[in-house]
Amino acid sequence: MTMRELEPITEVGKQLGLTPADIIQYGRYKGKIPLDVVYQRPRRAKLVLVTSINPTPAGEGKTTMSVGLSQALARIGVRATAVLREPSMGPTFGMKGGATGGGASRVEPSTEINLHFTGDFHAITAAHNLLAAIIDNELFHGSRLQVNPKHVLWKRVVDVNDRALRHVIIGLGGSGQGTIRESGFDITAASEVMAVLTLAHDLPDLKRRLGRMVVAAMGNEMVSVSDIGAEEALTAILNEAILPNLVQTQEHTPVIMHGGPFANIAHGCNSIIATEAGLRMSDVVITEAGFGADLGAEKFLDIKAPTAELNPDLAVVVVTLKALRYHGGQHLKDLNRSDWNSLRAGLANLNKHLENLRRFGLPIVVAINKFSTDTKEETDWVLREMANQGTPAALADVYTQGGRGGEILGHLVMQQLADTRSHFAPLYDAREPLEEKINKIATQIYGADGVDYSSRALTTLKRLHSWGEDTLQVCIAKTQYSLSDNPKLLGRPEGFRLTIRDIEIARGAGYIVPLAGDMIRMPGLPKEPASFRVKVDDDGRISGID
Repeated sequence: MTMRELEPITEVGKQLGLTPADIIQYGRYKGKIPLDVVYQRPRRAKLVLVTSINPTPAGEGKTTMSVGLSQALARIGVRATAVLREPSMGPTFGMKGGATGGGASRVEPSTEINLHFTGDFHAITAAHNLLAAIIDNELFHGSRLQVNPKHVLWKRVVDVNDRALRHVIIGLGGSGQGTIRESGFDITAASEVMAVLTLAHDLPDLKRRLGRMVVAAMGNEMVSVSDIGAEEALTAILNEAILPNLVQTQEHTPVIMHGGPFANIAHGCNSIIATEAGLRMSDVVITEAGFGADLGAEKFLDIKAPTAELNPDLAVVVVTLKALRYHGGQHLKDLNRSDWNSLRAGLANLNKHLENLRRFGLPIVVAINKFSTDTKEETDWVLREMANQGTPAALADVYTQGGRGGEILGHLVMQQLADTRSHFAPLYDAREPLEEKINKIATQIYGADGVDYSSRALTTLKRLHSWGEDTLQVCIAKTQYSLSDNPKLLGRPEGFRLTIRDIEIARGAGYIVPLAGDMIRMPGLPKEPASFRVKVDDDGRISGID
């Protein structure tokens, strides 16, 4: 789609009841919505959460389905808004490529969004790294807080996949270069600043959460950002980044896109403020949470929903025949080939996710994301299996047909919203001990037999207990490819235990991050990164990102 085919963002805003004066324009096709505009109306929309089964490495089209469903609802007369996360340049130039949907169900202007967008990721990176610089400056000048360099917890971040930066030595170069110490880099999407921005309700809440972030820990003592006095400067950098972004689909329906934490290493949801905007400006909000329901959906329901006092009305679970075959044991290179044995075996993974979502009290619709290699016999079989279970399901071809290809799904979603009632409740009570929260997620959502902790993780738990931080929520970082912490255990694994090798503290975000298995917070590039596909012609037109 060319820029000439897009609607001016002020025209898109009219669908949300916004006047041109209500939008801070970033060119003709992008804008930000001020916070006073976001909160000037009451909530009125139904909230639909789009999630999926555990994905293949290529993903199952959750964002594409979210965009296509919002377009489909508009086609059948529903005032619907897609509320999504912003892409990170890590995956954009790494394995997956762009993250604005695909085909006829894409957010535009997609190339700009996949690159710099409105600068939110840059602001988060700058705020995070300013804090890192302030900490090292304290060490260099003789810390007023008497922080031992070995006890500093705060790393640096960058928004590219760079495995060489996972573990680094900083301060080298002789006298005057700073304190020599071990440190490292995470990807920006894993920054606690990202988590804080997406979980803040407004600017004062953002500043409060930034001040609560822990940068160092010594025995039973912690050092927070407010102890250093850096929260005002960080807030200043994020002053515009906290405003949600308004863009459009290829069918010119509104998309509010803001924040971008990954679901395998963070909580995987767009910002609370963006969701508030959608709920107050439309009749149905379609939002998505990253990766499978064991990650993004669980974190949406146990972290974001309680924090924002949300009551989701429906879950849409995206499934592909490729993913079913993958979880049934079919080799990655053969996923386009029909294989009934693997298809039947892979159904166990989908069924576990459906059980989990019912545990949260949510009505469910299954959306089969159609690929050109799918056969009618296979898709009809999945539909019959869902019907036999009493689970509403529909086939959708939003990639090639856009909203038209999702109309059957759209009607089914609206029917379920009218006929069913959500009885949503989080999995755990915030007052439960941290170990009990972790155990509930591991045993009830993943299907583990129990949890094993390293000595390092146990030390962190003891420290958190001594600080009185048992009310923190739990955001487990683990592989997206399996319900377990082992990416090779596909389908519905049983007889395994979850291993927590370390725990990171995200006190400003309001949660802890237990690191399960070999999960890391700085991805690496594959042998043939997506960056090799990117081209720029002599007129500055960019291709190869979508």
